[in-house]
Amino acid sequence: MARLRRGDLPPRLAGATPGPRSRRLSRTLARFEAPGINTLPPGSGPTLVWEEALGANVLDVDGNRYVDLTGGFGVAALGHRPPAVVAAVRRQAGLLVHGLGDVHAHPLRARLAARLARLAPVDEAQVYFAISGADAVEIALKSALLATGRRRLVAFTPAYHGLTLGALSVTARDVFRKPFAHRLAPDVEHLPHGCPPATLAARLAAGPPVAAVVVEPIVGREGILVPPAGWLAAVAAACREHGALLVADEILTAFGRTGARFAVDHDRVRPDLLCCGKALAGGLPLAAVVGRREVLAAWDRGGEALHTATFVAHPLACAAALAALPRLTSSRLLARVGRLGAAVAARLAGWPERFPAVAAVRGKGLLWGIELRDGATAELAVAAARDRGVLWLAGGPEGRVAQIIPPLTIAARQLAAALDRLEEALAAAGPSPA
Repeated sequence: MARLRRGDLPPRLAGATPGPRSRRLSRTLARFEAPGINTLPPGSGPTLVWEEALGANVLDVDGNRYVDLTGGFGVAALGHRPPAVVAAVRRQAGLLVHGLGDVHAHPLRARLAARLARLAPVDEAQVYFAISGADAVEIALKSALLATGRRRLVAFTPAYHGLTLGALSVTARDVFRKPFAHRLAPDVEHLPHGCPPATLAARLAAGPPVAAVVVEPIVGREGILVPPAGWLAAVAAACREHGALLVADEILTAFGRTGARFAVDHDRVRPDLLCCGKALAGGLPLAAVVGRREVLAAWDRGGEALHTATFVAHPLACAAALAALPRLTSSRLLARVGRLGAAVAARLAGWPERFPAVAAVRGKGLLWGIELRDGATAELAVAAARDRGVLWLAGGPEGRVAQIIPPLTIAARQLAAALDRLEEALAAAGPSPA
């Protein structure tokens, strides 16, 4: 039986973190789960083991209650266990748990495709469902190659688009790319994210024609980088001039995270292909590419599905998405993100001066990166926050950018109290001057 009755509570620690049950389960994971995916790389200590979550609270197996500023990697935009999503999944589970992929449809699949096509800022839109964010990027890349007949791609650095081979080809970090470099697409060029538009235009004009430019409107996992206002519009204009398709990777930023339905909306950009996921289904695995009909028509190959999966457009995930989308896209929630985001910006503005550990802060809406002096300091800050009942993660180059990605529904007082704890953690990681 669930122990969390509310999701707007402050932290409460029952003992050390991680506690004894987390430590035992960590040992089990270390023994039986492959090192490529488990949460315990060689030489690391035990991890927290979550048992329950509600709203912005997480309860671990040792009874410690945390405030979650990770938002489950941005998935829990409506909070953990949102009631409307849970109810929709329960209803659907009583009817149809699994369908027949790309052979036979189900009603919710049709409804969700129509909903996404009408919602996304894409002209004459159609939807291609995916299993994960990386899968969506694979679909977008294949779509661009098929539609244009070209081979060359332009992406940016830093960038994270996923770790499957196609998505990895446009991901920028060497630690992910190097082990598989001999298998990555050769016709990919990376430019600095936020580079002068003239630099991009020059690269598009040089050499073989480019099939697509792949971009995160705001860099997510790789450091939370917000480009200058108007930059994305200039990228879109360069793509139009040179006949390249614009692929917007909004796996993290779609559905309100930045204070707009989609991050491209801030620059009034309408991409040719838009990838979305994470928050889409309120906690269930579902992603999608929304693309121009003319582009996605290139997939028509005589009835054979050239890119599909057994669990594509899963009935439970579609039910969850249809329950989540009305709130995710509501003007009320977007306005709330704007207000909370402004409060966070004001609170964080002084951190580089107050805390020697902090080099810079940047973000938009409820997506913020705190760049620390180095990865070791970030690791200390993450652990110190955990020991104070607040969860956040570090990413980006050398793991030195701690990220604030809370549920969009987090209570204002809960967020303010969590930021108090983060200030304590930053002071512990690198003491403030007297």
